[in-house]
Amino acid sequence: MIESNTMVETGMKVITQRDELAQKLGVVARAVSTRASVQILSGVLLRGEAGRLHLAATDMELSLRSSVATSGSSTSTLHTYAAEDFPRLPDLDAVGTFTVERQSLLDTVSRVSRSASRDESRPVLTGILVRFEAGKLVMAATDSYRLSVKETELSGEVPELEAIIPARALGELARIAQSGDNIELGVHENQVVFAADDVWLTTRRIDGQFPNYKQLLPEAFEHDVTLPRNEVLDVVRRVGVMVQRTSPIQLRFAEGELTVFARTQDVGEAKESLPVQFSGEPLEIGFNAEFLREGIESIAEDEIQLRLISPLRPAVIEGGEDDPTYLIMPIRLPG
Repeated sequence: MIESNTMVETGMKVITQRDELAQKLGVVARAVSTRASVQILSGVLLRGEAGRLHLAATDMELSLRSSVATSGSSTSTLHTYAAEDFPRLPDLDAVGTFTVERQSLLDTVSRVSRSASRDESRPVLTGILVRFEAGKLVMAATDSYRLSVKETELSGEVPELEAIIPARALGELARIAQSGDNIELGVHENQVVFAADDVWLTTRRIDGQFPNYKQLLPEAFEHDVTLPRNEVLDVVRRVGVMVQRTSPIQLRFAEGELTVFARTQDVGEAKESLPVQFSGEPLEIGFNAEFLREGIESIAEDEIQLRLISPLRPAVIEGGEDDPTYLIMPIRLPG
């Protein structure tokens, strides 16, 4: 039993299973604000109704809600805030939702989300463009140094919808939607609502114009090199250990050979070579080592296509039909 020993004139007694309550608190508490300036946002709202204890938390950008049934015999006393000071959350009963295949949605998120920016000074780039079309889901993310785009076929009917959704919110959705075949999704005014595993996640839509990613993708390339995905990934990981600060990882293409090289002053250097089908004039290009590694990791096929134009033009990494298209900007090499 939980008794509220309040700092205001109110009271509530609830009996509920400890483990289930702890599990649901662990879920919703991820939306608790860490900003000390708004004290009420550091709490979790508890509301008893119709035999269930409802839990909610928000940082004003993202909210999480769930509930538990009543039972059990443990007793705790809590100090509380005034519930009426808690921000008003969107009315879930007013949200019309549609069903999306869970695995399709989450797999698309996982393939593009790492390209979203973490720089809050450009809010639109911290989001993922999500567009539902007839039989298709399209997601795109960019931090202006790289771009990920993935199209996923969907079964069933979904309404046409486009929104820029915070990458953080879609990451939280992936954490809570661990089971089940479907996720419910709806839009209410400037909010996007997801329901999965008895948890409701609400997040704001990001206002602004997302970059036209189709215009960013080159139409033609000078070189189209097929590479063994796992072998190249292992080489990039090993050589990338020598990359520190702003030093690039360098790819040197010559007749029938790729050499991956990195050097950091006062640290050391690493170099590995492997045979590839490359012909023509040698080409040397540098990339951010982390961005290159993550681009290769986003591909599930055994082979990747590395499409190149020149040392100063963007490169593209692709795999099979179910893989994303990953554009990465080069780093100018010295000399």
